[in-house]
Amino acid sequence: MKTDRIARAAIDPLSMRAGAGESAATATEYLPFARPSITALEREAVLDVLDSGWLTTGPRTKEFEARFAETVGSRHALAFNSATAALHLALEGLGVGPGDEVIVPTWTFAASAEVVVYRGAVPVLVDVDAATLNATPDTIEEAVTPRTKAVVAVHFGGRPMAIGELVDRLDRRGIPVVEDTAHAFPSRIAGLGGRFAGTIGRAGAFSFYATKTITTGEGGMLVTDDDALADRARLMGLHGISRHAWNRYAAGGSWAYEIEDAGYKYNMTDLAAALGLAQLSRAEELLTARRALAAGYRERFLRSGFDDLIELPKDAPDGSHAWHLFVVRLRLERLSIDRATVMDQLQERGIGASVHFIPLHMHPYYRARPETTPGPLPVATREFERVVSLPIWPGMTDADLDRVVAALGAILGSCRR
Repeated sequence: MKTDRIARAAIDPLSMRAGAGESAATATEYLPFARPSITALEREAVLDVLDSGWLTTGPRTKEFEARFAETVGSRHALAFNSATAALHLALEGLGVGPGDEVIVPTWTFAASAEVVVYRGAVPVLVDVDAATLNATPDTIEEAVTPRTKAVVAVHFGGRPMAIGELVDRLDRRGIPVVEDTAHAFPSRIAGLGGRFAGTIGRAGAFSFYATKTITTGEGGMLVTDDDALADRARLMGLHGISRHAWNRYAAGGSWAYEIEDAGYKYNMTDLAAALGLAQLSRAEELLTARRALAAGYRERFLRSGFDDLIELPKDAPDGSHAWHLFVVRLRLERLSIDRATVMDQLQERGIGASVHFIPLHMHPYYRARPETTPGPLPVATREFERVVSLPIWPGMTDADLDRVVAALGAILGSCRR
């Protein structure tokens, strides 16, 4: 596959204004791929922090951690500056290092595997299920070797993978599971007593990036019931400094501290945490909006007259899908154009679509490291060619949905074989 084709497919138009290459739509008509839902509640929360004089890690961050832990029912929740940081600290706390292997689905974002590389270990990439684009307990367990130290389990697009079965299988083999829950908050898994995705494995990493159900702009959270893992992540997340270093400049804080290890600068700011607290209070509202949009898309596509040219994403059987993404798949065998052309034409019509994801094994870094891909990954390779992620974010209107469906219909309908 040509590099320029991959580069075009990777475009993620998050901007609220039209791109420089836009030809058929004006900036005011551009429908972005994603847009955060910000209200007066969030604005007031951030202004309160600005007025407080305490901007970095402080009381709002600690409150956000406590509220998040209470929400998901986890003993510990530690706020960091990204989900990448949370994943990295989870693997560090589990002792992942040189000579180890960590199993990761190839259908994921860069962070899920690069944190393994940070630790000097080898990410072993596995294929996914054709229906869900999640890895399965079988695809993961088949990749286990004596060197397997951990598994990063990704809940793609907001649909939880079969995490209960996976954890049961791997617990018997002494292999911990870290859940990459960047897409799946606030999904509850009915078959596991309504527990939140991200709380089933040894640890879970949540993302609060600008496109996610709740956002802090940039940010993430590590949750775990493992006291030792939490203590280690808390230490390493702020330079390896002991004695609650975040509080050393506050009244009652101590100037004295000790560096116990060479840690990282991963702390969350109070500005971000204030935004997160406001968003957390609206999480169910935002989830309901996403589910309504997904249902609206489905209804429109099924009566569009071109539904035979695409495959719609399937809801989770237990209704746990968080609908972070709405990914349709093109039936390329019935079309005279490829996916890259569809993406270009959507952009020309002012529709901010994207592709999730370019599988990791297709990128130059991993292609140059055959140890990361010990076997063929046919499902991910095939499905990549035909996936398109459509805009889905709270605040989209019925007219927005109509416009997206009409634009895709005009493109595909004119290229039917």
